[in-house]
Amino acid sequence: MEWKLELVPVPVTDVDRAKEFYADRVGFHLDFDHRSGDMRIVQLTPPGSACSIALGVSGAPPGSAQGLQLVVRDVDAARAELAARGVDVSPVRHLGPDGWADGRGEEWNSFLFFGDPDGNTWTV
Repeated sequence: MEWKLELVPVPVTDVDRAKEFYADRVGFHLDFDHRSGDMRIVQLTPPGSACSIALGVSGAPPGSAQGLQLVVRDVDAARAELAARGVDVSPVRHLGPDGWADGRGEEWNSFLFFGDPDGNTWTV
């Protein structure tokens, strides 16, 4: 049996602000924006991903999604793209023997970090 993760709720205070951040600044594809009465669901997918995020469907406190992870082939190019789109993104860092250090590590050990307007955090 296959088990596929396809949707991760991201708790936010303002769906419109979060939608703009993820679609226009981070570059996620807007899959749909649906409203039914008082309920609204906005689904977005990172380019090339089989898993999407959903805004507006979580009972968790806004900003409580911490350390969501995106995987890219080129962390430097990803950082440059996010910075060019106006995302406040960390320098590329790696985990060394004394903890986090600036600069690239080995192929598997180079990361950058950013957060959305509600404080949900991402590791790339």
